[in-house]
Amino acid sequence: MAGISVNDERLRRVYQMRLILLGAPGVGKGTQAKKIASRYGIAHVSTGDILRTEIGNGSILGKKAEEFVHSGQLVPDALIIDMIREEFKTDKFKTGFLMDGFPRTLEQAQKFSALLKELEISIDKVINIIVDESEIIRRITGRIVCSDCKKIFKASDFEDESNLTCDICGSSLNRRKDDSEAVIKNRLEVYKKQTEPLVEFYGKLGLLENVDGLGTEDEIFERVLVRL
Repeated sequence: MAGISVNDERLRRVYQMRLILLGAPGVGKGTQAKKIASRYGIAHVSTGDILRTEIGNGSILGKKAEEFVHSGQLVPDALIIDMIREEFKTDKFKTGFLMDGFPRTLEQAQKFSALLKELEISIDKVINIIVDESEIIRRITGRIVCSDCKKIFKASDFEDESNLTCDICGSSLNRRKDDSEAVIKNRLEVYKKQTEPLVEFYGKLGLLENVDGLGTEDEIFERVLVRL
């Protein structure tokens, strides 16, 4: 598949690529997800986006989820799965999809697998982007973010961080409070406990492809393509 031209719409429609993207915070999942989805003409599925859409539309599922969100509780896995089930009924998933940020836990992976079996859908590959912990900490502590459009910039690209503005929307650039080293280390520990078991889960299913996350965005993307 890596040799297919991005402009060959016929081949892109024929092949229904279904993927899951794994990786710790800071490895660049969001960037690679967008590139992969664009390359293969498939839906980029973020459960956060689905959740916000359902709540915004005032759907039955959205209203149920809103109750949990407003009370500060996590939305139950069963409700998230129901939302994904409804999404998969829409036309945009007929050409395939890439799951970004879900599943996060072994229990979610098992429930998601049950849903896929119910819908008679199979996963082609699970891409796991790997970056050393020290590099992740360096990346996250060294970034500044647009307060409006959320575009991420490298602090090292600027001589002075004061009064910086986004080159897309013109809003101010700032460091996130939760991008401190202590917070990042805690997030990585949570990831190891909750998400790393997915690596073993999908590895046993013969779906896992580990990808080195060091290098430029394009270099990492090429490594992903080779494994698809």
